Amino acid sequence: MTFVARKHEFTFPRPPLLMGIVNVTPDSFSDGGRHATTSAAVIHALQLAADGADILDIGGESTRPGATPVSESEELGRVIPVIEALASKVTQPLSIDTRKVAVARAALTAGASIVNDVEAGRTDPEMAHIVAQTGAGYAVMHMRGTPQTMQRNPMYSDVVASVDVFFEERLTWLSHHGVRPEQVVLDPGIGFGKTPCHNLQLITEVARFFRHQRPILLGFSRKSFLRAWCNQPGHDRLGAGLALTLWSVHQGVQIFRTHDVAATSQAIRAWDSLEGRFPPQSSSETTSPLPCPAGQ
Repeated sequence: MTFVARKHEFTFPRPPLLMGIVNVTPDSFSDGGRHATTSAAVIHALQLAADGADILDIGGESTRPGATPVSESEELGRVIPVIEALASKVTQPLSIDTRKVAVARAALTAGASIVNDVEAGRTDPEMAHIVAQTGAGYAVMHMRGTPQTMQRNPMYSDVVASVDVFFEERLTWLSHHGVRPEQVVLDPGIGFGKTPCHNLQLITEVARFFRHQRPILLGFSRKSFLRAWCNQPGHDRLGAGLALTLWSVHQGVQIFRTHDVAATSQAIRAWDSLEGRFPPQSSSETTSPLPCPAGQ
């Protein structure tokens, strides 16, 4: 299975991809606007790249529950300077986290290679045309309603089946608009119109989505449902997030969107080494790289 995003290509099986989160917003739930300026966002993105991010996901509009929408011009002003600055500094593909067609178009022109769309093109079919014309990668996420309404009493008779049907419908729709299957990754939308129980159902039954033969992206980094295991602020929920990440790696999930790239990368590399799938990379600090010879 291959994921293609313009000039970038990832072939699976391979170690999971890490999508590092760069929030260029003053109202992010996870970092409180620490990277809201262009310079701060670029510095943060470069650090994520150094920490092991395979993709850098730049967003200029918060989509947390109840978030206030921002104008097209404001979102453009936040993300385009960051993408332009990073395009000449990193080799990793840049992703634009947006639901606005004009922002996606401008970001792809500025150097982005992936569109991460929480609305999956439901509100404007032009998004599919842009993805098809540019050959960009496209992250299709399931969301109930909008960020303003999605957490108002979310109910499903079977949340996993509902998301599965949504993926099938979106893949068919994208194909009709000229988007090739290898351009698409699927995101169940953890926390987007779901209760904590719905989120856990989606994670524990994530293998049901593999039938679509597309990489699965999970994003649960620092989200509020992790308080079931740690009643802490977002930046202190790393332990619970890593536990879910490793469980999902074991199931075969291919992409993780995370704020904590360095810790997630270390955890996944150790887990993969224990499972014998991908050998650890030796370093100058390692005198006897694993796996060790028998008896040592």
